Amino acid sequence: MEQRIELLEAELKQKRAADAAAQPSPIEKKTPLDKKQAASTEKLPKKAPQADAGKNDRAVAAAEPAPSPQGKPATKTDNLDLAMPASDLPILGLAPSPVTGLSIGAYGEVLFGRTQNPAAGGQWQNGFDTARMVLLPTYAITDNIIFNAEIEFEHGGSAFDNDDKMHGTAEIEQLWIDFKIIDQFNWRAPGVDLIPIGFINVHHEPTQFYSVYRPELYNGLIPSTWMAPATSVYGSITDGLSYQVMLSATNEDYGDSFDNRTAAKTVPPPGIPYLPGIDGLNALAFSKPPIGGFEQLSNALAVSGRLDFSPPFLPGFNGSVSAYYSPNTTPRGAHDDLGNLLGSSSLAMFDAEFRYRVPDTGLELRGEYVHVGFGNPANLRANNDSDPTDNVGASMFGYSGEIAYHVPLGTILKSDWEAVPFYNYTYENLQAGGFAGTDFNLPTGAGQRQFHTAGVAVFPSPKVVLKAEYQRVIDKSLAGALSDSYLGGVGFFF
Repeated sequence: MEQRIELLEAELKQKRAADAAAQPSPIEKKTPLDKKQAASTEKLPKKAPQADAGKNDRAVAAAEPAPSPQGKPATKTDNLDLAMPASDLPILGLAPSPVTGLSIGAYGEVLFGRTQNPAAGGQWQNGFDTARMVLLPTYAITDNIIFNAEIEFEHGGSAFDNDDKMHGTAEIEQLWIDFKIIDQFNWRAPGVDLIPIGFINVHHEPTQFYSVYRPELYNGLIPSTWMAPATSVYGSITDGLSYQVMLSATNEDYGDSFDNRTAAKTVPPPGIPYLPGIDGLNALAFSKPPIGGFEQLSNALAVSGRLDFSPPFLPGFNGSVSAYYSPNTTPRGAHDDLGNLLGSSSLAMFDAEFRYRVPDTGLELRGEYVHVGFGNPANLRANNDSDPTDNVGASMFGYSGEIAYHVPLGTILKSDWEAVPFYNYTYENLQAGGFAGTDFNLPTGAGQRQFHTAGVAVFPSPKVVLKAEYQRVIDKSLAGALSDSYLGGVGFFF
């Protein structure tokens, strides 16, 4: 998304520079020959200017070549006009923008394959999912004021009739306006934004990872796509070092339906059970704060921050450290199944990750570690819902390592193809020690998981990926995870 914004600002600045150059000097009138030369000059393609050094990846640099999904610098793009390749045109790759400064991109993915269903005793079942289709409108209001949004349709979209055969969502995943001040300090006005934790939560387009699903650490432990009502500041500290600091609505330990919230913005009254937002089977997957309707169940605010680094002395290496803290995730009126009110519980998260494309080779290495701590797990709903299988300990953690190798396949259908075989190992423990509350301390082992994922991602273009993988899932429950899968996927991002 940042790449689209950079290109958009470059186009806007370039057009204004061309318009200014075409204006006659106040002390010198143009001759007819001058006008003719100016007209012919305007028709020539113009190169986008180089970006200033040290731009933050959230800052709108003037068409600085951004790294491709394979870690290679992308090709600089010429000024957008009808002579450009269709893939570089700003309105869904089909036509030039009718409004200067407007760009509409998209990303999406289609998934299919054969998976074990643990609810059916591990039976293998075929499946298909139009996982998501996302529209990415961006508009440069001025050189320094940038609008951006993500409009997402998931799992085929929403439907009302039983015969529509869709059971998805339509949502605003991002919506904000950036105020570009200086390289070192910029402001993102209040809107819907991504919590700056981990690389994939911020850059979650399907061309950015090789597995069919998003990496396992981002499927609950980090509740990707983790979005919230938020405002932030960001900028670059020095060459290869940038930051973002965010204030956002807090996550909530409430995972039940909107319909079960009361008019007083509380959980259901005592005596009526409700589902937890944080539990030892799904981690934080259902705890994300609401983004509409003044339906937040807490006045608490969370703070998060991220530091990105790409050391100039280590080409091909990129990494980040990030953290999140909420003083209280307990929603208003939270209670156990006996009607006793629950006190507050804080949440703290730390994440560190790296990506290293070894120069002059096809080898790529990735690694990540994430830790979540709870200030008072005895007050979490999962430990007070009469169901010990989803109990939560004092902490959760996970780590992953991935090795991949980039293999050029040559020119096919007039584009350079590349295959990336990979292997990923991930371990998660969502039921660590320290259980407390009214539930029995009987963890089932289902929250202690290992994921072995091997496959290949084929890139006909940096904007398109074809994926195939096998995943083996192991946990410590009596029956085992029963969640292995053979999956394929098609993804795009432009």
